[in-house]
Amino acid sequence: MTVRISLTPLSDASHDILKFFRGVLAAIAIVYLGCFGYVTTRRMLYQLSATQILVSSSETPSGDPVAKVAPHARGPKLLGRLTVPRLDLSAAVNEGVDDDTLSLAIGHIPGTALPGPAGNVAVAAHRDTFFRPLKDIRANDEIDFLTTKGEYRYRVQSMRIVNPEDVAVLKPSSEPELTMITCYPFDFFGHAPKRFVVQATLFSPREL
Repeated sequence: MTVRISLTPLSDASHDILKFFRGVLAAIAIVYLGCFGYVTTRRMLYQLSATQILVSSSETPSGDPVAKVAPHARGPKLLGRLTVPRLDLSAAVNEGVDDDTLSLAIGHIPGTALPGPAGNVAVAAHRDTFFRPLKDIRANDEIDFLTTKGEYRYRVQSMRIVNPEDVAVLKPSSEPELTMITCYPFDFFGHAPKRFVVQATLFSPREL
């Protein structure tokens, strides 16, 4: 017994509808890629400008680094550059954790200490941008925090996963510490339910 399947050709109307939806999907893809390219380019240009500012300020410590910032980078308060050499992680740190700040740089959490001889310095960044490499962080990894006031080197002591409501990781400390926070899991699609926290202690300050 032979079974024959007859395929009815699409009508002109159906063909036009499919063509329309293909066009819509193509337009959405183009817009998405354009937005992604814009955000990525803006981030890259800011990072290059921030690096130049820090280099200039280290050469002339008495200067005003904010005044030297390139026009497209004016606005954010540049605090320094954070580097984890083993992870090839290096990015500028700005004051604040609003969406615009985190789209350009690592953000220093307001109300926490600044790099120095005492206090808990807390910073945050997105898990799919600057802090993506933290998924491979290890105990005893070194973290450098270069600022216009000095260079501070920290050593990782612990990593843990906490709920977003757990603000104990931001509590003040009499000892010089660095706390790095990002969303978790790293491969989660959408708004991640947890936070990944890295805590480190200062072991080599060098003030300018």
